[in-house]
Amino acid sequence: MSEFELTASPSPEELAAITDALSAFNASDVGPSDRRPLAVLIRDTDGKLTGGLSGFTAWGWLFTQMLYIPDTLRGTGLAGKLLAKAEEEAKARGCRGAWIDTFSPQALSAYLRQGYEVFGELEDFPEGRTRSFLRKRL
Repeated sequence: MSEFELTASPSPEELAAITDALSAFNASDVGPSDRRPLAVLIRDTDGKLTGGLSGFTAWGWLFTQMLYIPDTLRGTGLAGKLLAKAEEEAKARGCRGAWIDTFSPQALSAYLRQGYEVFGELEDFPEGRTRSFLRKRL
C-alpha cells in the first residue's frame, strides 16, 4: 500500500521526479511537447532589466507565465508590444495559439485589446478578484 508524506518543502530532486514522470507519461500519451522557454525583456538605457514577459512554447501553444511592466512605463502600449514579439516567435516555432491568465483588471483589458478572448474564469481567486483565462489563435 502507498504511503503519503505532506511537505511544504519538497527538494528539487523530489519535484524533478514528479515532473520527469509526468513528462514521460504525457510524451507517450500525446507526443513530445517540444517545450522551449521564451522571454521578451525590457531593459533601461543602462542595460538593467526592468520588466518583460516570460513563458514557454509547448504542444503548439505559447503560454505566457508572467508579464511585468514597470510602473513608469504602464499605459504606453508595452504589454501589447511584448505579446506581439512573443507571438511572432511562437508562430516561428510553429505554434497555432497562445494563452495567458490574470486577476488584474488592467492586464485583462490589455490582453483583450490584443485580441485575446476569455475562455474561463475562477471567481474569488484571489479573494475579491476573478482570475481570467484567455486564448488567442495565432
